[in-house]
Amino acid sequence: MKQISLAATGFEIVTKRTRKREFLDEMNQVVPWVELIALIEPHAPAGKTGRPPFAVATMLRIHFLQQWFGLSDPAMEEALHDVPLYREFAGLDAGVTRMPDETTILRFRHLLEANNLSLQLLAAINATLATKGLLLKSGTVVDATLIAAPPSTKNRTGERDPEMHQTKKGNQWHFGMKAHIGVDADSGLVHTVIGTAANVNDVTQGHGLLHGEETDVFADAGYQGAMKRPEATGVAWHVAMRPGKRRVLDKSRGSHQLVEQVEKIKAGIRAKVEHPFRVIKCLSCCRFRGHAFKLLKLPRTVPD
Repeated sequence: MKQISLAATGFEIVTKRTRKREFLDEMNQVVPWVELIALIEPHAPAGKTGRPPFAVATMLRIHFLQQWFGLSDPAMEEALHDVPLYREFAGLDAGVTRMPDETTILRFRHLLEANNLSLQLLAAINATLATKGLLLKSGTVVDATLIAAPPSTKNRTGERDPEMHQTKKGNQWHFGMKAHIGVDADSGLVHTVIGTAANVNDVTQGHGLLHGEETDVFADAGYQGAMKRPEATGVAWHVAMRPGKRRVLDKSRGSHQLVEQVEKIKAGIRAKVEHPFRVIKCLSCCRFRGHAFKLLKLPRTVPD
């Protein structure tokens, strides 16, 4: 049998700076770990009996790894055993410490949910970004997306998830929830998130997605009339023209050409909101009955 070299023990002659390592190194520097840990520690278990609990810093980093790379609890447990880079980021040493199992990872997420810490973490991160000049707050892009939930009634109660609802988009019916987000128009960073049932109209949540310091708001055609609502503030709303009206524009007329150019400019700004939706739908969302709001770290704002 071929003798094992020292290539996997930290004595590598050539090491490639992969994109994943570059990303984690950057997150290690920009995330305000000290502030986030201080928010969680008062709620962490004391561990007076039994095995000592894992450090809050370790579990927080594992939680972030899950969100960034779209890993379920079992997959995260296996990744900690298989991927040295993840162990390094979490501060774990496979040779001298035990690895958190999927139940430990699940309980930490439930700890954040039970104490509503996710919103506090988001606020702390946004405050740090604003201090560093990465969150300008002069403009906000608002939008909403549907998140599917299991429609089956083959369960113990024999009914659908009561927190979800069905709605029709185009000619297709959807069952689940709706994620409403407010995004910084310059950087694309998310500053506000609201979760509702799928049948809640986008425009009713529009003003709740504003942080109050912006001067301009950009939205798609689903927010028509937002500036006329009772809760409207002094910001300027730039709402997209309805697709039917845009299709009948006469491109040979100069005034209609200007309208089309304005719509393209607004669409380019609104595009910033699509990346967070990709993360939610393709990387972070799991379909668990009764837990869609929790897994997305959204406040429960389902109307009666």
